[in-house]
Amino acid sequence: MGSLPIAVSGSTVHGGGSGGGGSKWWRWCNKNTSCGKSGSNGGDGCANSSACVFFLVAFVCLASIGGLYCRFLLPPNVHTTLSSLGCNEDNEGSWSIGVYYGDSPFNLKPIEEANVWRNKTAAWPVANPVVTCASASGASFPSNFVADPFLYVQGDILYLFFEAKNSITMQGDIGVARSTDKGATWEQLGVALDEDWHLSYPYVFDYNGNIYMMPEGSANGDLRLYRAVKFPTEWKLEKVLMKKPLVDSFITQHDGKYWLFGSDHSGIGAKKNGQLEIWYSSSPLGPWKPHKKNPIYNTDKSKGARNGGRPFLYDGHLHRAGQDCGETYGRRLRVFKIEVLTPTDYKEVEVPLGLKESMKGRNAWNGARSHQLDVQQLSSGEWVAVMDGDRVPSGDVNRRFILGCASVLGVVMLVILFGMLLGAVKGLVPLSWCPHNAGKRSDATFNWERSSLLSNRMRLFCSRLNRASSSLRARIKPRTCSGGLVLAVIFLVTLVLMCTGVKYIYGGSGAQEAYPLNGQYSQFTLLTMTYDARLWNLKMYVKHYSKCSSVREIVVVWNKGQPPELSELDSAVPVRIRVEEQNSLNNRFKVDPLIKTRAVLELDDDIMMPCDDVERGFKVWREHPERIVGFYPRLADGNPLKYRAENHAREHNGYNMILTGAAFMDSKMAFKKYWSKEAAAGRAVVDKLFNCEDVLLNYLYANASSSSTVEYVKPAWAIDTSKFSGVAISRNTQTHYGLRSSCLQKFSEMYGSISSRKSEFHHRSDGWDV
Repeated sequence: MGSLPIAVSGSTVHGGGSGGGGSKWWRWCNKNTSCGKSGSNGGDGCANSSACVFFLVAFVCLASIGGLYCRFLLPPNVHTTLSSLGCNEDNEGSWSIGVYYGDSPFNLKPIEEANVWRNKTAAWPVANPVVTCASASGASFPSNFVADPFLYVQGDILYLFFEAKNSITMQGDIGVARSTDKGATWEQLGVALDEDWHLSYPYVFDYNGNIYMMPEGSANGDLRLYRAVKFPTEWKLEKVLMKKPLVDSFITQHDGKYWLFGSDHSGIGAKKNGQLEIWYSSSPLGPWKPHKKNPIYNTDKSKGARNGGRPFLYDGHLHRAGQDCGETYGRRLRVFKIEVLTPTDYKEVEVPLGLKESMKGRNAWNGARSHQLDVQQLSSGEWVAVMDGDRVPSGDVNRRFILGCASVLGVVMLVILFGMLLGAVKGLVPLSWCPHNAGKRSDATFNWERSSLLSNRMRLFCSRLNRASSSLRARIKPRTCSGGLVLAVIFLVTLVLMCTGVKYIYGGSGAQEAYPLNGQYSQFTLLTMTYDARLWNLKMYVKHYSKCSSVREIVVVWNKGQPPELSELDSAVPVRIRVEEQNSLNNRFKVDPLIKTRAVLELDDDIMMPCDDVERGFKVWREHPERIVGFYPRLADGNPLKYRAENHAREHNGYNMILTGAAFMDSKMAFKKYWSKEAAAGRAVVDKLFNCEDVLLNYLYANASSSSTVEYVKPAWAIDTSKFSGVAISRNTQTHYGLRSSCLQKFSEMYGSISSRKSEFHHRSDGWDV
């Protein structure tokens, strides 16, 4: 049979008929499917055509905006570029491992504060993390992350055992590395233990002249002990200690007995990450007897019940590390002093570990969580520790994907709403999708539709949705001022949701990570020169740049006026204000023995750029520490020499100066050159003109070397905040350029011309100098 009109009356839907509700429905349906006099089919095609054009235009516009946002405002996902084999995004996190030193377990400092320098890896100083997914992947076992570190000390050699999340099998294997310099550098030795199930928490210890490992293998339903056959890479199953899926277990000796601490989350009523059991024996090989008070804990997961590393003895007391999993899995470590440990009783009290949490958020390698600690005392009396950390919480990948999809769904809904208000979308449901418009049907199908409650409700629902379009337009009236305002709000919300969706789906973790060089990280000192009238700039500057991953300290050279109190500056790193007696631009490059890093970033307080640009510049400087590496290139040429803007350098595809208002340099070499006797005449010119200190440094570098002395890095974007505060130093560009042209000529007479020097753009393979 042919399709029949459908009448809607109240909540009842009838087929056929031409009276009452049936004729109203027929007239409404024809009205919404007509296009001129083409009939219903032509009308449906006309409506669909206008809607398709609208959706196509909307898609192109939003995709373009999303692409531009992704290109210029989203930082690159550095983690996934660390290795071609591993370092994939993983829902469990992006864990890595750091080294700490101290005179006690409660006074540990990260390795960067020990000021350990390594020339081979251009790390001045070495900074955490020291073992990453890239470290393991580079040793031919691709890993998404490394975690659960345990040390084994053998004389002056440190062995590090850790979980490596295999990028292919997606299960944990046990990796091992070796260090001969107290953990500053590590040689990856490969996979120490690999089973058919997930392994982690490789607790390694000595007993009766043998070396044992007791990793977590709860996925296999038991707790196993392995013995080293050829340490550290070959291990043999010694014994199945328990037929219980214990997690994060360790064995320690106390009062003549061996004690096994672990968590069993498989029992009925066991609270995950909040349960702890204790077992005891006369030997690590067992048999093991349960503690009378088992489970010792079955409480909230934030209380530190789950073990977080090796127990340690300090000041006559045994201490246990536990995981606080309240906010997310492995959020932080808590340390407990064990006061009573007998077969019938157990008591511990929490003591502060003394480690400060990073204030850099996701930009720090351990900014989100840290859940394992192994601290041991060396023969020298010094304590060394390894600790893992992660910049994102557990489940971050899934959370970002869900939020991204929700944002995109919101964009789709708002686009449809926008189209309805403009009249481009006539209805929410295409008429061809309606059951009555589905073409020829059999009598049986028609009878089923008449008797089907679901079909009736669907038809009624579709009709009401399609009527909403005209109803909305009638109420909002998009051609009025109020209607236009509604459209503008919808448009802006759509843009925000679009950018949010792009950020969550394509933007990675959102962290602006540091870039390693030769497998190691380092840090630099940020130095800026300012005075009292620019305090607003300074506060914003410190708050922003102190969160950059590789910034160790901010030094403020205060040239004039009353300096601010340190409490006025919101900083994630230490800030030092160096008050100068004389207001001179030469103070920028004054020798400062308190600077602990080799690299200094001279950055004006009115320049704001992303931390990712700063980190890229730092990596390039580590590749070329003998050069001035910066973000503002200039080409000094002509006869006489003339100072021009960056456009001139790009027109001639080359540059021979880098402005030191945003540049990395070797603090020792640069400052020594600047304050040498040979530079005295140049410094006098700087004081006389109150200008050109950066030009002078470029001349001093060029005069000392026949090779290239400058390197350019293009920032994604940069903002001059002095334009907003009204305290720009060089307000008259023409006068400013004239003074600098004069400096070029004077410095050329003193130190020789640099016009013959020229570095080209586009010579880097990574495209950072385009």
